[in-house]
Amino acid sequence: MKGLEPLPVVERASGDGGWPRIVWPVVVCVAGLVAWGLVIRLGEIPPYILPGPLLVGQTLVADWPILSASLGVTLLTALEGFIAAAIGGIALALLFNQSKWLEYSLLPYAIVLQVTPVIAIAPLMLIYLPQEVAVVACAWIVAFFPVLANTTLGLNSVDRNLAGLFQLNRASRWQTLRYLQLPSALPYILGGLRIAGGLSLIGAVAAEIAAGAAGSGSGLAYRITESSYRLNIPRMFAALLLLSVAGIVIYMLLALASHLLLRRWHESALRKEK
Repeated sequence: MKGLEPLPVVERASGDGGWPRIVWPVVVCVAGLVAWGLVIRLGEIPPYILPGPLLVGQTLVADWPILSASLGVTLLTALEGFIAAAIGGIALALLFNQSKWLEYSLLPYAIVLQVTPVIAIAPLMLIYLPQEVAVVACAWIVAFFPVLANTTLGLNSVDRNLAGLFQLNRASRWQTLRYLQLPSALPYILGGLRIAGGLSLIGAVAAEIAAGAAGSGSGLAYRITESSYRLNIPRMFAALLLLSVAGIVIYMLLALASHLLLRRWHESALRKEK
């Protein structure tokens, strides 16, 4: 029709592009480091109280052989705990989905494991179990419940219309689980795994701190405890930096795996690509 013109296309602002999402965190990090260094220089704070970022970097380079070996021990512990939590949480959630009386019987004990502070359990674990098993068990305890809870929620959140369609076609319980419930629960499972990845690292660190207080251990948390006893504060900060970077890398890898598995069909991944 005459007189009608198409609406103007509103272009996305350049600030919403891909590159600022990477640049802005870097800018904030650099600004924080500069402010950190200025506070130490202007306040004349000694390094045994608060070391500067340059000193922390130098310590990280100088003590890299020790810290890298300890980082490998901590990451291995966290990985073992994460794998155990992923397998155990998903398997138990599948059992809960198939048997309600089993869910009512065992779920309260899983909640008890979740709400009990791992730092209080770790000394007992070190008494009754070998050190290597104890730290892995602590990492598993912390990471287990998010996988179980998210997987159970996903299996129980199937669309009713689709579930009714499967019933009309007389699908077996195995077919319903394989072709409907598991695909529908996959985003929930991946969300639980992303949470469990960071929590497994936290559990490993808590157990290593308890082991370090007992005078044994070789992970990064043990190096932090050892450095605190020796007032080697720059090494403490260097170890904390490695732990933070390790946690970020773990989360990014799990987020990437989640995106690759969901990008072709799930709304959460499709919206990110728009």
